[in-house]
Amino acid sequence: MQPPRIKVAVAGAAGKMGLEVIRTVALQTDMDLVGAVDPNREGEDIGFVVSGAPLHVTCVPRVQDLTDDMRPDVLVDFTTPSVVKANAVAALEMGIRPVVGTTGMTTNDLQELDDLARAKGLGMLVAPNFAIGAILLMKFAQQASRYFANAEIIELHHNQKADAPSGTAIKTAELMLKERDRFGLGNAPETEKLEGARGADLEGIRIHSVRLPGLVAHQEVLF
Repeated sequence: MQPPRIKVAVAGAAGKMGLEVIRTVALQTDMDLVGAVDPNREGEDIGFVVSGAPLHVTCVPRVQDLTDDMRPDVLVDFTTPSVVKANAVAALEMGIRPVVGTTGMTTNDLQELDDLARAKGLGMLVAPNFAIGAILLMKFAQQASRYFANAEIIELHHNQKADAPSGTAIKTAELMLKERDRFGLGNAPETEKLEGARGADLEGIRIHSVRLPGLVAHQEVLF
């Protein structure tokens, strides 16, 4: 007996990552695209945005506008920090499992969503980065933190990225701080001649965000 096909809706459907998700879902033999959320393309068939051919999935402006006949099992969110939490809350309230790739939520936001998902008995995934290399980098940086007391993070992105530091950089630092309460305790007192010259400070881990046209996502952790 074949398992039921997974019904997927995408928030931020007309964005760069949203379109990639839609293309990927369309290639799967165990998934169906049933919903698309993007206020900039309201009323349009998302297929015309992806490839010029219809997919018979009409864009709606809000997660709450996903109708009962769509009945998505999963909402994949690649939107913006300003709406991602509200989208996840709406999905959980509707019985939809969120898979969130959007960054910018606070620790309190994540805890609230965790509590709501548990209360609803629904699974939820929040991942600041889906790349295997980035996940390995975070894991290895966490392990190295047991042995090195000084560390800084440099992350580079294109100049259209909305948040700084990146969610990947913040998550990396948070994992490192699970191994060591604070970094840089032996540093000499500093005076910044220009504010921000030393980057953001997360419990002694300095995070430097570079934003320039044409850059592809890149991160280094220096010990």
